[in-house]
Amino acid sequence: MARNLEGKHGSYFEAVLQLRDVSQEVVDFAESEIDRLKMNVPKVIIIKNGVDYLLTDNTLTRRIGRNLQAKFGGKTEETSSLWGMKKDREVYRVTVLFRGVPFKKNDLVIYQGEEYKVKILSKDIFLQNTKTGKKVHVKYKDMKEIKKVD
Repeated sequence: MARNLEGKHGSYFEAVLQLRDVSQEVVDFAESEIDRLKMNVPKVIIIKNGVDYLLTDNTLTRRIGRNLQAKFGGKTEETSSLWGMKKDREVYRVTVLFRGVPFKKNDLVIYQGEEYKVKILSKDIFLQNTKTGKKVHVKYKDMKEIKKVD
């Protein structure tokens, strides 16, 4: 995965892509996106509940975060911090966090004591009641209230 960084120090990076609570399918997709975009990967850090990729391009790292969210649902968060100055301009280091969800489209879930079918995973989670047909949307910050039916 790590590529040679011509003209840059081998540990140079501008962005961190953090994957948390994700399946192997999500990791494989992220790695294929990194390869497809020909991004340099100075370091990969594996932690208990995910993986961190140190990458060399802020813009492309943000794009991967958007692509992950579009394909798998989940929650993305972006933060940036001033890293230093380069030729009289500020250089920022970006962190893109992608947190997966424990269910996918068409799964049956329990929300507020009733059974729903997961319809859409996008900016929010869209559910449809299996008995009444009523549709609700749930913010990712409230997804802990949704339990997958086994």
